[in-house]
Parts: sequence; structure tokens; C-alpha cells
Amino acid sequence: MENETPKEQRENKRRFQTWFRPSTIDLVGRLYEEDNCRSHSEFIEKSIHFYAGYIIAEKGNEYLPRIVTSTIKGIVDESDNKQNNLLFKMAVEIAMMQNILASMQDIDELSLERLRGQCVKEVKRLRGTFSFEDAVEWQKG
Repeated sequence: MENETPKEQRENKRRFQTWFRPSTIDLVGRLYEEDNCRSHSEFIEKSIHFYAGYIIAEKGNEYLPRIVTSTIKGIVDESDNKQNNLLFKMAVEIAMMQNILASMQDIDELSLERLRGQCVKEVKRLRGTFSFEDAVEWQKG
């Protein structure tokens, strides 16, 4: 099997006689190639590993199939990249707006620091949902 660990690759296989219902044998015969297995035995071995992992997961959450883990990681990474790109674009737009406003105003450092403190309190109070309309209303008193 191509996903075998190095230990499994070195391990010799042994014959293990078992009994299956004809319907189970037919199911293996239909599905082993769909799962890219080279033989019925490979499919059955993979099935046993999967089911053993399922049982272990129920007992202690120690097992998650590699595909689930890698899929979740991929989704999270993609989401992080999208959020980082959006945050960067917003930061650029805010920097432009701040520079335009600063070029038109004569604000001393003390007033600027006081305004920053008030804005922090207001944004916290509104739980980060501060909008332009909120700013207009706040400035009008």
C-alpha cells in the first residue's frame, strides 16, 4: 500500500484465514479498485485499519483519519490567507483615509491621544461594530 508507514513496509505479511459471507466478498470485489487497491487483501487490510481507528477514536479521541486532518488544515489555511489579504487591503484604505484627513487638520498630540482613548472605549462598548454613522452621531454629541 502506498500510504504504509516505514515499519509496515518492513513487516512481512502473514496468511490469516477468515470467513466472510458471500455478500461481503462481492462488496470487496466491487469496491477494492475504486479505492485504488491492488488486491482484495489490501482493501480488507485498509478497512481493518480504518475501523480500528474508528474504535480508538470513540474511546479517547486519539485517532482522526489523515484525510480529515489535512482537509481541515487546508480549509483553515485558506481562510487565514483570505482574512489576511482582506485585513491588509483594509489597512491600506484606512492609512489613505488617515493621511487625507491629517493633511486637512491641525490637531495637537494631546488631543489626538485623548481621541484615541475615547475611540478605544467606544469601539469596546460597541464590540467592534463601530461604523461611520456611529462616528457622525458621536461627534454630534
